[in-house]
Amino acid sequence: MNILITGAWAEAKEYIPEIEGMGHKVLFLQQEKDALPCSPDWAEGVICNGLFLSHPIEEFTGLRYIQLTSAGFDRVPMDYIRAKNIEIHNARGVYSIPMAEFAVAGVLQLYKGLNTFKRQQQRREWSKRRNLRELNGKKVLIAGCGSVGTECARRFTAFGCYVTGIDELPQTKEPFGKILAPACLDEELREADILVLTLPLTEETKGLIGERQLQLMKPDSLVVNISRGGVIDENALVRKMEHIGGAVLDVFEEEPLPEESPLWAMENVIITPHNSFVGDGNRERLADLIMRNVSKQR
Repeated sequence: MNILITGAWAEAKEYIPEIEGMGHKVLFLQQEKDALPCSPDWAEGVICNGLFLSHPIEEFTGLRYIQLTSAGFDRVPMDYIRAKNIEIHNARGVYSIPMAEFAVAGVLQLYKGLNTFKRQQQRREWSKRRNLRELNGKKVLIAGCGSVGTECARRFTAFGCYVTGIDELPQTKEPFGKILAPACLDEELREADILVLTLPLTEETKGLIGERQLQLMKPDSLVVNISRGGVIDENALVRKMEHIGGAVLDVFEEEPLPEESPLWAMENVIITPHNSFVGDGNRERLADLIMRNVSKQR
């Protein structure tokens, strides 16, 4: 197979000799926006992230295999890929562990007042806080019960939380206490202490959490978004931040988050630059997944 590999896989060059040893021909493109090192119809397989945002997939007439370095499919034209019966794989499971750890860390940062304590440390101020909260016994609602949602459920369960999932496939599945259909979202929001969003951005999930959903939530509840910014109506979130207890936001509708966004200055909001997926185990997990999938190609 002729395979075009892009710099979206940071360690690709270390593995190209092994891929070529499997009988594949490989070309490398560091920046996906740059000119291709070959005619598009040369590539029968690609390992990439956002390659087709700069190079129309319709020009890749010989394409039959795509390996994404991302967990999401929102940067590739899935309707076209399905219509052409192109085999596609994402990076499922690669980033789930650091993202789940991030979700727990963000909640604990708010529950334990760590931002305040850090500022006190900088001022050399010894002042106790009497309003810290525990994770134990809290009700966690996870929207999206795939790999990331499942890893989140494992960790919140370990802290003594009761975890409910919302997913297109209602089922009984550990470590969730229960997994319910999307139609149950509003009812579950009324009871949730923590809402964690780990679902993909689709036509159905865009704006899933809007003003009405936020109004249903408890005044001291938290929202954690480690999925895609578009899953939350950001303007509604700004308006309702005084109603809920806080938010941990790693993704936004517009990235970078504009400097004029009111979210930057909100005391009960943690903002990070789409960074929750980063972990020192990603390199090995991604390489194992890609090499396993490539080895099956002929």
